[in-house]
Amino acid sequence: MGGHAPDRESDGLAASARAGLVRRIDANGAWAADPLWREAFAAVPRHLFVPYYYVGVAGGYERRWGESPDPQARERWMRGAYEDTPLATRLRDGELLSSSSQPSLMADMLAALCVEAGNTVLEIGAGTGYNAALLAHRLGDDKVTTVDLDPEITESARRHLTAAGYHPVVVTGDGARGVPERAPFDRIIATCALSTVPRAWLAQSRPGGRILMPLATGLILLTVSDAEQAEGRFLHTPAYFVPLRGGSRPGGEPLQMGGVPRRAREDDLFRFLLALTRGSLDPQEAHSLWEQEGRPQRERYGITVSGDREWAWLDDPEGPYAWPLPS
Repeated sequence: MGGHAPDRESDGLAASARAGLVRRIDANGAWAADPLWREAFAAVPRHLFVPYYYVGVAGGYERRWGESPDPQARERWMRGAYEDTPLATRLRDGELLSSSSQPSLMADMLAALCVEAGNTVLEIGAGTGYNAALLAHRLGDDKVTTVDLDPEITESARRHLTAAGYHPVVVTGDGARGVPERAPFDRIIATCALSTVPRAWLAQSRPGGRILMPLATGLILLTVSDAEQAEGRFLHTPAYFVPLRGGSRPGGEPLQMGGVPRRAREDDLFRFLLALTRGSLDPQEAHSLWEQEGRPQRERYGITVSGDREWAWLDDPEGPYAWPLPS
């Protein structure tokens, strides 16, 4: 926290706040599938990746800054950096451009990757650099590549990573195209939302590799067979991410849901089905299916990529409920 407070005091507060975050993630069971991630979250200092951030207040956002001249404001910044919440880090004209994701969601995603020693990982969406630091702590700097379209974001991510003592490869470029010069990858993880699976990611994955990406307010985990084939199911958790810039991204006008009961309109699982089947089912058709199939959880849905075809499905990729994803 600069020259405003003794290093010992700020280090102690950071260590205490970080330990509290780890306890909260522990309580959520995020590391049950891969407890080794606990060490990474306990070691990587999140506050170094968010020297300032924005929190929502009535009428807009409040900026919290680690170099504030007010000691109480600096303490609020530090404690806020270790809350289990997403932090808005870049705004433009009131629009969120970049954020540091909720740590427990990051833990869920990293555990779902099932990384092994020696794996190479491509991260789509550098953000603050925090997620790349967690990966580098676990796998080593040389095994991690992170890419973002915005040079300001990649430059700040590099600074944050260096301050924290990590040096993965940071690339400025279109994440939808991957990073062919660093391929092949064992794992690809996206921290920005898309509407389709970029084919470049399949081509840059090793057979048996995994791709985890946000899509339709969920997280799809694909296993790659080859450069043209991949398939997998959604994780149980909801996920809302800033859209990918420069590639395939979610969009479209808000759906009109006249005739759909309010209970369904406000249900997260029904809205997930609407997002997944946009352009294939109208809201009334989606509601009928949703009720008929017992209001299915996210894990019952999946995605298949085969050649130039890509479709979402319920229960069975060759079953009666399948919908093409937008090209």
